[in-house]
Amino acid sequence: MESTTDLAAYGRASTTRARPAAGVTARDPRLDFYRGIAMLIILAAHTPNNFFSSWIPGRWGFSDATEIFVFCSGMASAIAFGGSFDRRGWFLGTARVAQRVWQVYWAHIALFVATAAMLAAIDLLGGFDKQYIGSLNLWKFFADPAVPLVGLLTLTYVPNYFDILPMYMVILAMLPVVMALARVHVWLVFAVSLAVWLAAQSALLGWFGFRDAGINFSAEPWSTREWFFNPFAWQLIFFTGFFLMRGWIPAPPVRAWLVVLAAAVVIGFVFLSAIGFRLFQWEPVQTAFVAMTGCSETGFGACNPVFDWRQGFAGWYDKTDFGILRFVHFLALAYLAWVVAGPHGRRLRPVGDGAATRVWRGFVAMITKVGQQSLAVFLFSMFFARFSGFVMDQIGRNVWNMTAANLIGFALLIGLAYGVSWFKRQPWKVSATG
Repeated sequence: MESTTDLAAYGRASTTRARPAAGVTARDPRLDFYRGIAMLIILAAHTPNNFFSSWIPGRWGFSDATEIFVFCSGMASAIAFGGSFDRRGWFLGTARVAQRVWQVYWAHIALFVATAAMLAAIDLLGGFDKQYIGSLNLWKFFADPAVPLVGLLTLTYVPNYFDILPMYMVILAMLPVVMALARVHVWLVFAVSLAVWLAAQSALLGWFGFRDAGINFSAEPWSTREWFFNPFAWQLIFFTGFFLMRGWIPAPPVRAWLVVLAAAVVIGFVFLSAIGFRLFQWEPVQTAFVAMTGCSETGFGACNPVFDWRQGFAGWYDKTDFGILRFVHFLALAYLAWVVAGPHGRRLRPVGDGAATRVWRGFVAMITKVGQQSLAVFLFSMFFARFSGFVMDQIGRNVWNMTAANLIGFALLIGLAYGVSWFKRQPWKVSATG
């Protein structure tokens, strides 16, 4: 993201095509480190009734680990696929993207089958106080599998828990279109991406009288439910990362006023977040608010101004359609994280032999490895989260065993990442004589 490419160069009449980005083949350490952090957060967030999830970054603002994952995936795609388009042309670049979509498609199918089979096996054992297939609302799939099975394979049936990878596939399928438009002009790419995002904003379109006009895919053929992660909306943050890594958007400068502005946005949004809601639910704060305003409301969220604001402006931070406040919050948070990491991620490459340096270096290495193997780690985390939740249901939840469950999960993700990396190196192909 340190590219010094001048965006204006792409806009001159004599250079209407986007030039191949220089230097994007080098892996930015910030990319894998922050994506690794996102993977750990995703595990905590998907473990049922996990008190860790009450304090994850998404509770302190509007954006969460999903934004980190999608943004970093856009950056990684600029490296993995952008170079293919540059070196081998549009057709072979498209073939490379198609191969990845195919891989992710079968990963999605395998995740669903494995998770559904695990929950069904738990129910077959019997003796539990609930049916676990119902925890993911899979009643329809097991009661009448013909329609859901066809829907699963055609992506017309996308259960809520299994919705990130389908969104990712659709966005990847947009890449060849983006690269074709970039041959005309990068500003055309920006305009189309923004227009598609606007077309997906159901709340915004509703304010202008166009109810239910936002574009999205149907999530199941027997209801009006739509994909929880609308790919036409989420492509905006994916391609923001892609454009930055390609050098089509210049890296932001490190300026004190920008740091202050970003920090103000992040801190200010805390008061409109889930944490802000809890703050006004705290009895001393709520009592003071009632005393000042004379509020006499009753029921859930009564006399809580954060609750009222969130109810009235839900479309501004809507997760399905990637509301604008999610984007603003993420950009502010990402800028601060980018500054903290230092130029070219220097602070993620610690130099020295001190004990603290060695500990930090080892921590960064582990988290980075998780980020490098994000697909395998993501698949395992989604499966393990449901298993962990089942185990916690049987032994009971308290601070200590839930903390242990989270730490065991994190350790397994790290171990899996190193294992996958080892298999990808194919050590059995190395000559015994070197």
